[in-house]
Amino acid sequence: MARPIRLLLTLLVLLAPHPGLAEPPHHGIAMHGDLALPADFTALPYVNPAAPKGGTIRQAVTGSFDSLHPHIVKGVPALGMGYVFETLLTRSWDEPFSLYGLLADRVEVADDRSAVTFHIDPKARWQDGTPLTAADVLFSLEAQRRDGTPNRRLFYAKVTAAEAPDPQTVSFAFAANPDGSIDREMPLLMGLMPIHSKAFWAGRDFSRTTLEPIPGSGPYRVASVDPGRRIVYERVRDYWGRDLPVRVGQFNADRLEFDYYRDDSVALEAFKAGQGDVRYEIDPAKWATGYDGPALRDGRIVREELPDHRPEPARGLIFNTRRPLFADVRVRRALGMAPDFDWIGRSLFHGLLTRTASYYPNSELAARGLPQGEELQALAPFRDRLPPDLFTKPFTLPETGNGSSNGPAGLRANRREALRLLEQAGWRVRDGRLTDDAGNRFAFEILLSDPSEERVALEFARSLEPLGIAARVRTVDSAQFQARLERFDFDMTMRWWASSLSPGNEQLYYYGSDAAGQEGSRNLAGIRDPVVDALARSIAAAATRDALVGRVRALDRVLLWGHYMVPLYHSPVDRIARWATLHRPAVTPLYGPMLESWWVE
Repeated sequence: MARPIRLLLTLLVLLAPHPGLAEPPHHGIAMHGDLALPADFTALPYVNPAAPKGGTIRQAVTGSFDSLHPHIVKGVPALGMGYVFETLLTRSWDEPFSLYGLLADRVEVADDRSAVTFHIDPKARWQDGTPLTAADVLFSLEAQRRDGTPNRRLFYAKVTAAEAPDPQTVSFAFAANPDGSIDREMPLLMGLMPIHSKAFWAGRDFSRTTLEPIPGSGPYRVASVDPGRRIVYERVRDYWGRDLPVRVGQFNADRLEFDYYRDDSVALEAFKAGQGDVRYEIDPAKWATGYDGPALRDGRIVREELPDHRPEPARGLIFNTRRPLFADVRVRRALGMAPDFDWIGRSLFHGLLTRTASYYPNSELAARGLPQGEELQALAPFRDRLPPDLFTKPFTLPETGNGSSNGPAGLRANRREALRLLEQAGWRVRDGRLTDDAGNRFAFEILLSDPSEERVALEFARSLEPLGIAARVRTVDSAQFQARLERFDFDMTMRWWASSLSPGNEQLYYYGSDAAGQEGSRNLAGIRDPVVDALARSIAAAATRDALVGRVRALDRVLLWGHYMVPLYHSPVDRIARWATLHRPAVTPLYGPMLESWWVE
C-alpha cells in the first residue's frame, strides 16, 4: 500500500495549483533578471541569418576516442557528439546564463524555482521522423541519474517528482537544500538535460560505451566512424528545428569532419597543409612561430585574436590531496613558491599569456583586493574556520625571477620561505634530499596526457630540485590518462576547471566533499572542506546577480588560500586560425566565437 500512496503524493505535488505557475508560460528562463531577447525574436544576435548552407568544416584535433556515448562515465567520447543530441532549452552565448526554447517551446517556472513545467514543441522529432515526447524526457532523467556522469547524477538527484500529464508536457519538482533554501538553478539544469530516445534504448544498456551511432534529435547525425582516428557528421536535411529562432543561421556546413592526431605539432602541420579549416590555438609558442608559410603570407590562412569576457579555464598543476604527501596546506604552498614563473612565461609562452590568480580568471567573478560587500557577507559566518590572512591580505602569487621587484634574489627568498614551510610540516633537507623523520624522501609523479605539457612540468620538476624534492614527469596515452583520473590514481596532474559566467551546481562537482569520493568526478584535488561545501552550495541559491558574484568571489578566495593547485597561465583572448574560405559573423558573443554559426563559401 505504501507505493500507491507515494505515487498519489507525487501527483498531488505536481498537479496541485502552485503560486509560481499562475503566470503565462515564457519562451525561456534567465538565471537572474530578465531575458535579453523578447518572445518574438527571430535569431540570436551573434549569427548571420543569411549564412549559406553547404560545404565541409574539417578540424585536425589531438587525442583519441572509443565511444559515441557522451553522457556516461565510461569511455572517451568523440568530439562533436553535442551536435547530435538536444535539450529542452538552449543557451544564448551572449548572456551570462539565459536559456531559450528548443525541444520545449514554452516553460513555466515556480516563483521560488521549486518546480518547472516544459511544453514540448509538437514539431520536435527524432532523426528517424518519430515524435519526441514526454516519455523520452522521463526516460532520459531516470537513465542519467542512474548511469550518467557524476555531475548529472548529482544534479538530477534533487528531482523529487517527475510527471508527464500528457505526451507534450513534463513537470519536475525539486527538493529544498538542508537549510530550507531552493536551488534556483535546477529549472535551468533540467532545461539543459540531454534527451535520449526511449525506444532506441529499449533492450540496450545505457551504462555501456558504444560505437553504434545513437540517434538524436539534433542538426547532425554520425555519418562514418574510424574508432580513435576519425569521425564524420552529416547535416540532417529535414532537421525539425532548422527554422527555430535559436537555430537560424547556425549549423551551416553539410559535413563536419574530425581527424585525430596523437601529436599536436602534427595536427598543426595537417591544418597548414589544408587538411583542416579551423584551429583554436592554445600554445603561444606555436602561435608566435608555428604558422609561417606561403598560405599565411598570401592570405589563404587568416589568424585572429578575438577578445572574450568569459572566465578562462583555471589551469594548474593540481595536487591530489588524497595522498598524504599533499595533505598539508603548508606543503602545497611551499611547492608553488619554487618555480621561476616569470622566466617560464617569457621563454616558453613568448609573454602572450597571463599568470592565473583565480579559479575564474578573466572575469568579474575573480576575487580581488580584500573581501567586501556581498563577498564579505558570504565569508563572515566562517571567519573562525578560515586563515586570518584571508580577511586582511589580498591573495597574491609569489613574485619570481627577473619579473619580481627583487629579481633573482626574489626567487631565492621564495625558496627559503618554501623550506621554512616544509620544515614546519615535518620535512628536512638531509644530504641534499628532503625527507621526513622516518627517512622517507619527498618524491612524486606528475601525470600528463599531452606531450606539449611536458615543458612546463619538467621546468616545475627542476625547480623543486634545490628543495631536495624528486618529481618525475610521466606522459601516458589519453585512454590510460582518463582512466587514472577517474580513479584519482595520480599524485599531481596538469588539468583545469572551466566555469561559465553563472556558476552553479557544478561547483560542488568540482570542489565538493561528496564529489571527492566519487570516481569520475572533477574534484581532482580531493577537496573536503565544509566551508567550500557551504559556499559552493549557496551559489545556486543566489537570488540576484550581485549575490551570485559575491558568493563566487568568496569561494574563489577560499580555494586560492587552500593552495590546491600551482596556478599556471591563461589567455585573455581566443587565438583562432582559419582558412579564408571559412567565414564568421561580424558579432562575437560574450562567451567568445561560436563555430556553429560559421559558414563555408
